[in-house]
Formats: sequence, structure tokens, C-alpha cells
Amino acid sequence: MESSSQSPRATAYHPKLAAFAAFGSAWVFVLVILGAFTTSINAGMAFPDWPLSNGSLNPKGWLSNEAMFSEHAHRLSAGVMTLVTIAIAVWVSVVDRRRWIRRLTGFAVALVLVQALVGGLRVLYDTQLAAMLHACLAQALVCTLIAIAVGCSRAWIEHPVPAAPGLRRAGVVCCGLLFIQLGIAAVMRHSFAGLAIPTFPWSTPDGGLLPAAWSFKVAIHFAHRVMAAILAIALVWFAIKIWRDRGAPSGMRLGALALVGLLAMQIFLGAQIIWTYRDPVVTTGHVLVGALTLATAFWLTWLAHRDAIES
Repeated sequence: MESSSQSPRATAYHPKLAAFAAFGSAWVFVLVILGAFTTSINAGMAFPDWPLSNGSLNPKGWLSNEAMFSEHAHRLSAGVMTLVTIAIAVWVSVVDRRRWIRRLTGFAVALVLVQALVGGLRVLYDTQLAAMLHACLAQALVCTLIAIAVGCSRAWIEHPVPAAPGLRRAGVVCCGLLFIQLGIAAVMRHSFAGLAIPTFPWSTPDGGLLPAAWSFKVAIHFAHRVMAAILAIALVWFAIKIWRDRGAPSGMRLGALALVGLLAMQIFLGAQIIWTYRDPVVTTGHVLVGALTLATAFWLTWLAHRDAIES
């Protein structure tokens, strides 16, 4: 990493770049919402071709058909995301001398292009493996764009965060667990195992903790529930550590409260998925809140590493 004191220009704050990077980190959630809704209504194959939809950028009837609208809107939003990511990378290369953020924006461009390619392979070959990978890469893109936006912000550039090493480690652990959970969720969703255990909070109608019968779908669904319980403990632990850390600024403390709130909302929506038999709106909300939970945990962890990254 380059030293933050190497040159005044190396860490100069550029408000327009910061605003545009923040826009990119927000737009990725539009992509997540549209992708989640498309999957929830099983519209991923609404068009058999790619990158065009029925050979057109404006396919006939897409505005009046729910499946076609969700899939084509997802493709259009992905196109916007690609252009925005490339623009951020070019802008950073022109005005920001920090080597780490230049490399990070280059990684973001590579990631968004790979994400688009995997999405295309999912359509062209109708493979669930590509669909699962596409879902996981989306979460990695969320974190990457947030890291860039935070790195371009005034708070990051002008205000060091002297967080304790223990807090940093706790954040890394929580982010790792969240990525594992999101991977399990991607397998579960694309294996159509969302209702493999149709009762909640128990696994059987008569109150059993374990499922009465096992299969791959039941096992992956149960693993998702177990990991949710582990995350409930881990994220609360992380939030408490932030509040106890004297070096944590007020923004991180508020973020810790938000993290716990998102956790509670995510558990509630997970239960609602079972109770509403996978209502598409509820399922989409569950995916969105999951992404926001990861984003918040990653943001807090990234802030805690600020001094190490800029050193």
C-alpha cells in the first residue's frame, strides 16, 4: 500500500467522484432487487437469448408481461452497472494516486464483466450452477463497490479510525460467515429448496428440532437455518464489540445498531417466506435485506481496517 502521507494529492477528496462512487454502490442494490425478483417468479429464462432479449434491446411486449419485464429490466440495470463501474475506474485512474484503490476499481470492472458473462451462460445453457455462481458474485460486487465508495469519501480520507485489532478480526469473521450463508442460500434458492422444510421455527409440524426425513433439499435448507442461528450470535457479538471499542466513531456505533436491526428483519422475513409459501415480494425482500446485512457488516469491517489499508 502507498503511504497516505506520501503526497497531499494521493488522498485528496474529490466530491464529484465520491458522489458518483456512492451512486454506483447504491445502484448495485437495484440490480440485486431485480435479480432476486426475477428468480423468485422463475423468470430467469423469459428470454432464450443473450445479451439481447428476443434479439432486441426493446423486445416486444416486455413492459406488459411480468416475467419479461423483470428479466429485461434486470439486464438493462446490469448494463448500467457495467458502464458506471467502468466510469468509476477511469475516473479514479485520472484523479486518485492511491495504488490500492486503483487496483480495487480494476478488480470491480473485471468482476462486473465476469458477472455479466456468468449471467449470459446461465441463460444460454440454462444451468443452475451458473445461476448459483451469478448470485454469489453479485454479493462480492456489492462489497467491492461499497469499498470503493467508502474509500472515496471525505470521512475515509480525512478521519482515521483507530479501531482495535480484535474488532477487525470480529468483522472479518462475520463477513466470512455471511458469505458462507449467502452461498448456502444461493444453492437453496436455485435448487428450489426454499420450502423443503415447510414449518418454522420448528422443522416438523409436531415441534421437532430436526427434520423427520432427509434429502439434499432438506439438508441445504436446514443448513441455512443453522447458519442463520450462528450469524445471529456472531453479528450481535460484533455489534457489541463496536460499542465497547473506544476508537470506534459514532458512525460505526450507529452502523452496529443498524446491523442488529437488519438481522432481526432478516429473520422475520425468513419466517414469512415459509408462512406465505414463498411469496415473491417477501422472498425478494429477504434477498435484499441479506445483501444489506452483508453490506453493513462489510462497511463496518472496512472502516475498522482504514488505517491498515492507508498505511
